[in-house]
Amino acid sequence: MARARFHTLAVADVRPLTAASVEVTFAVPDELRGEYDYQPGQHVALRATVSGRELRRSYSICRPPTAGSISVAIKRDLGGAFSTWATSELKAGDRIDVMSPQGTFTTDLAALDGKHIVGIAAGSGITPLMALAHSILSASETSQFTLVYTNRTAIDVMFLEELADLKDRFPSRLALHHVLSREQRSAPLLSGRIDDERFRRMLDVLIPPATVDEWFLCGPFELVQLCRDVLESVGVDRSHIRFELFTTGEPTQVTGDAGHPVIARDGDKTVQIEFTLDGQTSTVDTPVDANESVLNAALRVRPDVPFACAGGVCGTCRARLVSGDVRMTENYALEPEELERGYVLTCQSHPLTDRVVVDYDG
Repeated sequence: MARARFHTLAVADVRPLTAASVEVTFAVPDELRGEYDYQPGQHVALRATVSGRELRRSYSICRPPTAGSISVAIKRDLGGAFSTWATSELKAGDRIDVMSPQGTFTTDLAALDGKHIVGIAAGSGITPLMALAHSILSASETSQFTLVYTNRTAIDVMFLEELADLKDRFPSRLALHHVLSREQRSAPLLSGRIDDERFRRMLDVLIPPATVDEWFLCGPFELVQLCRDVLESVGVDRSHIRFELFTTGEPTQVTGDAGHPVIARDGDKTVQIEFTLDGQTSTVDTPVDANESVLNAALRVRPDVPFACAGGVCGTCRARLVSGDVRMTENYALEPEELERGYVLTCQSHPLTDRVVVDYDG
C-alpha cells in the first residue's frame, strides 16, 4: 500500500449543509487523478495554516468516486480551530493541502449480491456512510442497505435532501431511520438517545442481526463502543463490524500538531528512534522520562512525517515496526491483521526498548 501524500488542491465549491456544516469539493487535476482514486468510506487529511499555526484534520469523503473531484463534509466543533475556520472562511478558489485517500472503512463492491449492509451514524458520522450507501446500492441490484442516523434535532441532519433522494431512487432496498434525541418523533423507538436498551429494541424490531451481513458504525466513541458491545453480545462476529470514529472522547490528549518541544539534559537516559520516510533514514534521541511518542520525536527532525488526528483514530501515521518494542496507548485505526504484520500508530507508540526502528515506507 503506497504511503498517502499531500498535494495542494483548489477548492471548487463550498456548499452549506446545515447551520454548522459544509460540503467542501476539491478539484483534482488530470495529472493527480491516480493519486485520488478512492473507495467509498475512505478519508483524507487536510492541512492548512490558520492564524499562523499549521493544523491538520481528517475528514471522510462523502461522495461516491467521481472523476476530477473529491468532496468532504466538515461540521463545526465547539472550540475546533480547523472546523471553525473551514465552515466560516474557506471559499471557492482557495488552495489547501489534501492528502491522498486512505482508510479501511469500506467493503468489496464486487461481492454485494444479496447482501444486507447496515450503517449506524451520529451527526457528522453520516459522511462516509453517504458514499457507502450510494455505492453499495448502485453496485448490485439485489443489495440492501439500512441506515440508522441519529441527531439532536431535525435541523442538525446533514445531507437531508440527498438522503431523501437516495430513498426515492432505491425505495425497496434502502431503509432509512432518523433518530432524534431532543425532538419527539411519531415512533417512540426513534425518539431519544440511543442507549443499550433502545439499541437492543432496534435489533429486535428494525434490524434483526441474523439478516445482516456487515455492520458499519461511525460516530463518537461512546455510541460506537455501545453498538459494538451490544452486537457482540447478541452473537455478531466482530469481523463483520467495521467502525470509524470522529472523536475518541479524549480531548485532553496531545495533538501532535507541530511536534512538542522536548529537551534532553546531560545525564538523561535516552532512547534512539530511527525511522525511514521516502527512502531517507533519520534518527532522533528522546529522553526516557519524557514518555514521548515516536511521532512527536520524529517531527522534531522531519516536519514532513505523516499524521493528521494524532489521536489513534485516522491511521495516517501508520508505520511498520522493524525492531525494538513499543507500547501503543490507543488504537482505533489498525485492523488485527495489520497488527500481526507489525504495523503501529506512531502517534500512540511509546518506546519500551533502548532503540526503536520504524519504517513509514513499509
